[in-house]
Amino acid sequence: MCFHTAQIKTVNKLEKRYQVKLATPEVREKLDTPRYHINGFAHPSLLVIPQEAPTVIAPGLWGIIPKTKKSSQINAYYKDAMRFGGGLNAQSEKLFDHFIYKQSSLTNRCLIPVTGFFEPHEYQSKKYPIHIKRKDNDVLSLAGLYTLIDGIITFTILTKTASPLFAKIHNKKRRQPLLLPQDLEGAWLNPELNKKDLKALIEVNYPENELQTFTVSRDLFSPKVNSDTPHILNQVSYDGVAI
Repeated sequence: MCFHTAQIKTVNKLEKRYQVKLATPEVREKLDTPRYHINGFAHPSLLVIPQEAPTVIAPGLWGIIPKTKKSSQINAYYKDAMRFGGGLNAQSEKLFDHFIYKQSSLTNRCLIPVTGFFEPHEYQSKKYPIHIKRKDNDVLSLAGLYTLIDGIITFTILTKTASPLFAKIHNKKRRQPLLLPQDLEGAWLNPELNKKDLKALIEVNYPENELQTFTVSRDLFSPKVNSDTPHILNQVSYDGVAI
């Protein structure tokens, strides 16, 4: 699963990397603030690149909502959705069957740029957060789905069965977010894809030799600690825990 991410690139760097323009220039300064730990359960705003407008990058709320809802119902929906994950992740195996996902799978896919994300590793009944990032510090493109609610983007991150590396990291659930290699980012937004094409994309594993993984402070999981600080990206070693 993927409930915790980081995004510390400026908007300008993301625009250059994806060849897009910010859809809401008036909030550029706010969006330039580095975010070292983004907790999905707070339903924060993240930048996404939507299939319907692949030349722009725009803020979206993390937690997909049925397109039948209105903006005035968003907060109430999120409160109720906590019992089934808050819409933060979508199982790719249900892409064409789930009542929300099937409405977005062919026409409302998106890219979610992050500089890294965190997954829990369990050892001796304790959870240790693992940070996953690119070795070259470039962005990672997570594959997602979205809906538009009165002009507001709400999105979810797709997950799939873990690769060997991620099965070792996320050793209980054995899931991982769907990471798209750079040469397949455009394909994910291609409106011509059919179900067979999408299933083939989902099966592609990200080149694991390009990733760096390490344990970080367990403050990441503490609601009493502000973990949205630079130190949360520092490696912390624990006896017996090695990834």
